[in-house]
Amino acid sequence: MPDYSLRGAQTDGNYKGKLQINVTSTLGLIPIPDATVTISYTGVPDVTVERLSTDSSGQTEEIELSAPPLEYSVEPSEVMPYSEYNIQVDAPGYESVMISGTEILPDVTALQPIQMTPIETADENEETIVIPGHTLYEEYPPKIPEDEIKPMDESGEIVLSRVVIPEYVVVHDGVPNDSTAPNYYVRYRDYIKNVVSSEIYATWEENAIYANTLAILSFTLNRVYTEWYRNKGYNFTITSSTAYDQKWMYGRNIYENVDRVVDSIFANFLSRPGVRQPIFTSYCDGRRVTCDGLSQWGSQYLANEGYTPIEIIRYYYGSDMYINSADSISGVPSSWPGYNLTIGSTGEKVRQMQAQLNRIAQNYPAIPTIAVDGIFGPATAEAVRTFQRIFNLPQSGIVDFPTWYSISNIYVGVSRIAEP
Repeated sequence: MPDYSLRGAQTDGNYKGKLQINVTSTLGLIPIPDATVTISYTGVPDVTVERLSTDSSGQTEEIELSAPPLEYSVEPSEVMPYSEYNIQVDAPGYESVMISGTEILPDVTALQPIQMTPIETADENEETIVIPGHTLYEEYPPKIPEDEIKPMDESGEIVLSRVVIPEYVVVHDGVPNDSTAPNYYVRYRDYIKNVVSSEIYATWEENAIYANTLAILSFTLNRVYTEWYRNKGYNFTITSSTAYDQKWMYGRNIYENVDRVVDSIFANFLSRPGVRQPIFTSYCDGRRVTCDGLSQWGSQYLANEGYTPIEIIRYYYGSDMYINSADSISGVPSSWPGYNLTIGSTGEKVRQMQAQLNRIAQNYPAIPTIAVDGIFGPATAEAVRTFQRIFNLPQSGIVDFPTWYSISNIYVGVSRIAEP
């Protein structure tokens, strides 16, 4: 193991990762412009590496930072494969925030979300968040084995009658019976992005990232569908303990490619014929810990060999496993029309999307306001492109599945019509 006194300073000048910071208020999805962002190595906190400011969307420019060599994260290694940075954020009228341990991997872009509390509602002068080490690098308790299909009371009194993508999950940040551990309301997609970024490395092959994301989605939806913890008398959906569930880390960064993968498949889960519930997909690193399920490092090896996501899934879970899609998505004003909206599209779905973009533009003024006329013209395409740029989507100007639900998600956030 490396010398922990140098955490975050083990880099190779030839390797760079990218970082963008997104700053919003805790009182709603309100971007904070003109915040001062100071970045330093976690191991050398007194030396400033970069100083940045946020724009009208609460975002910094994307910067390059030193990172370890790529081979440390794409193959098993005893060397820390990411560099760690401290991020200090200060803004007039808000409590300062310090994030310690933002993980920068080479050749990928880290996205660090930061929420700031207005001073009049703050309990102290500065919030400090320490991000623990990655699950593939640090030692965490191995998963306690569980059956992949849960026995259920088919009366439907508590267990859901169909698979629904929740708007929020309640994450218990500790083992189930630790009553001192806090519960956090986390938007479902944000939870999945956090877990994927905590459980695997974003430098892996895309097909490995897709396969692991599918396993994480199905694992989570099994907990949601069976009301696993609520049936045991707890008031949360899932825990952050690796012994019981999967790792979620309060305040951690995610990665641009993970963000996009999750946005494209967040409504999916894994099924077996004749089984209504999402399959409880056990997985482990496959190196220090083995299990009856997906091997994380093994999935990376298979992806390197050319395996597709479903081939990786079936390699570990069997040939009768298939990808399913949820019947319903909670917390959205209206479902995706089932086809892309683009220049020339007309109708009520276009009108609805235009109205949502205009409401979002009140918080994010970089997005131009447009006529709500149900006609998808060049001005609407430009507004969509700007939205896509701000919220890390391919800048096509086309409202596809990920863009539709991202617009819906942000619209709900800014209009505060779906508080937990």
